[in-house]
Amino acid sequence: MNVNDFDFELPEELIAQTPLKTRTDSRMLVLDKQTKDLSDKAFSDIEMELKAGDCLVLNDTKVLPARLIGEKKETGAVIEVLLLKQLENDVWETLAKPAKRIKVGTEVSFGEGALTAICTNVLPDGGRQFQFNYKGVFYELLEKLGTMPLPPYIKERLDDSDRYQTVYANQLGSAAAPTAGLHFTAELLNRIKEKGVSIVYLTLHVGLGTFRPVSVESVEDHLMHSEYYALSDSAATILRGTRKAGGRIIAVGTTSARTLETVYSEHNDFVAATGWTSIFIYPGYTYRAVDGLLTNFHLPKSTLVMLVSALVGKEPLMQAYTHAVKERYRFFSFGDAMFIRP
Repeated sequence: MNVNDFDFELPEELIAQTPLKTRTDSRMLVLDKQTKDLSDKAFSDIEMELKAGDCLVLNDTKVLPARLIGEKKETGAVIEVLLLKQLENDVWETLAKPAKRIKVGTEVSFGEGALTAICTNVLPDGGRQFQFNYKGVFYELLEKLGTMPLPPYIKERLDDSDRYQTVYANQLGSAAAPTAGLHFTAELLNRIKEKGVSIVYLTLHVGLGTFRPVSVESVEDHLMHSEYYALSDSAATILRGTRKAGGRIIAVGTTSARTLETVYSEHNDFVAATGWTSIFIYPGYTYRAVDGLLTNFHLPKSTLVMLVSALVGKEPLMQAYTHAVKERYRFFSFGDAMFIRP
């Protein structure tokens, strides 16, 4: 399967640069999984798309203020460090620039020395491994010194950093937001719950690798990065009950879908589980845990486009993207929503 099969033309002006004033004001393109029919709706219509007995699965990860600007101790040169993954204790995998100035042993200071870091390894993909040193609580220092790591295609300044967090975010650890959840408000979730829809939370800490276009020609040659996930016993119990009662399981975001499919593929059921997943879902994969999916519009040739294609079919999805471009839907993190109706 060729990666170019998942390419499409996207006018730059359709890449949403800022969030809408009200979270629920987004549009929503509905693609019926069975009939392949398309319909243009408002995101608030998600309430009508869900039925009593369904289970809505949300990723409660919270984005770290993971972008740090510091100085190289030897020269005073400005160094930017983006935290990607905590490896152990205070050792982190990062992206740093300018990377050519950072070798093993390079020391960087942040916040006038309140936080320092020494490069301990140069990674094969060009990233850098840093050992951080500080007094106090690391995450409190991050709140003071770090900024939100917006995706590189967003050029505008974000005035309210909370708009790059879901309203239910509480597990700190992501390098990027699970953006399908950005459309929800607490009020909308309450109305959905009152309708008889179960709402459960899982955690998958999103890595930036999720959003990168695949660099190989053949889809099968792509190596997925790994991300930490956790599914609680209480969430697993509700999911099992939903499936047993014939209800539909609706994943909010590709991160929720990946976690559910990881757990189900490893245990043949919904069970409490934690670990690291590098599951790669593309056409040919058979979904076992997820019936429907709420997602945003994704980067051309990305693993996320492939994941959605596996659920509904490549041709129907690419036709939906063509329709979305024609109808001028807003794309990517701050963009509009798409619902794959079971």
